[in-house]
Amino acid sequence: MTDRDLRYWLALKFTEGVGNLGIRNLLSAFGTAAAVFRAGPRDLKNVQGIGDRTAKLILSFKDWQRVDRELDQAAKRKVSIITAKDALYPRHLLNIYDYPAVLYVRGTLRQDDVNIAVVGSRRASTYGMYTTERLSRELAFQGITVVSGLARGIDTAAHRGALMARGRTIAVLGSGIDVIYPPENRELYERLSAQGALVSEFPFETPPNAPNFPARNRIISGMSLGVAVVEAGDRSGSLITARLALEQGREVFAVPGSIDAAGSRGTNKLIRQGAKLIAGVHDILEEIIPQIDEAGRKRLEKEGSRSARREKGVKKEAPERALDEDHIKVLRMLSVKPLDADSLIAATGFRAQDVMKILLSLELTGLIEQRPGRGFVRKDRDV
Repeated sequence: MTDRDLRYWLALKFTEGVGNLGIRNLLSAFGTAAAVFRAGPRDLKNVQGIGDRTAKLILSFKDWQRVDRELDQAAKRKVSIITAKDALYPRHLLNIYDYPAVLYVRGTLRQDDVNIAVVGSRRASTYGMYTTERLSRELAFQGITVVSGLARGIDTAAHRGALMARGRTIAVLGSGIDVIYPPENRELYERLSAQGALVSEFPFETPPNAPNFPARNRIISGMSLGVAVVEAGDRSGSLITARLALEQGREVFAVPGSIDAAGSRGTNKLIRQGAKLIAGVHDILEEIIPQIDEAGRKRLEKEGSRSARREKGVKKEAPERALDEDHIKVLRMLSVKPLDADSLIAATGFRAQDVMKILLSLELTGLIEQRPGRGFVRKDRDV
């Protein structure tokens, strides 16, 4: 699409009262965005959802400077602006009712990506963070692209897990693509643009206002084959994502948690309502693989094979290298009796995020394993 065509798409996006459904109906009636601005008032008002006021606003649109500033910003920030007619537009997203007419993308989208969303509470427990990183890492090793929202807590862990496996991950933002929120995720933001993509439907400089996030959530679920909820309270925004996923005909998965944990009330409720319980990555794969087209299957075979070699190499090399003092300290605290992550954090005095990284590293090397009920046990006694 040329910049000239894109200018008209952005002009429609910036016209008050049009919206995503209005743009879709106008394009259906007139063929191109440019043709909309050449139409007469009577023809515009004949389009579903376009009343007299909106027709007048289209005909009187003059804010072309804003359109050109947006295009200039995109060029300076290396951001692609794609429309619903572009080949790289996420194909599954086109199946939802109110798909975005325009997306801002930093990084790369691929048509053969097989996307699974991993979402959950911003106030995640140690168990939730660890489980999310592990699940996302294993999905990435299978060639799955992990989609989440770059928020604190579970979203952050989902992106990190995929990156640990050197896999692809996509963050859908509830702000302009140039607005990093939360600010502590700046480094993660940069890594995502290099190893996946950042996506937003909001114009540059849009702040992360509360109403943006439910809108963001429909994109997370809409571009994915399924949504996995790791932790969620009774009123978590992740439950909105799960509801949207059901409305969109997507699979919904949930990680079970303790009946005493507030952060597990939402996920346990989802399971009672019919969400598939996740005991491991294969619970997700067996549901989505039948839905994957030929291009996606080939991609999974290629990426899964490559990731398996990478994982095998890590497992082979890691036990041979000397563990650092922190890894040894954690490893020596484990035995055949399961010990949970919170106990390890309390006993070592390490930060929770450092303990989770160490546990993931030790599990990946085959020195420890996680048992049902959240506990970790030692598999190797040489250290």
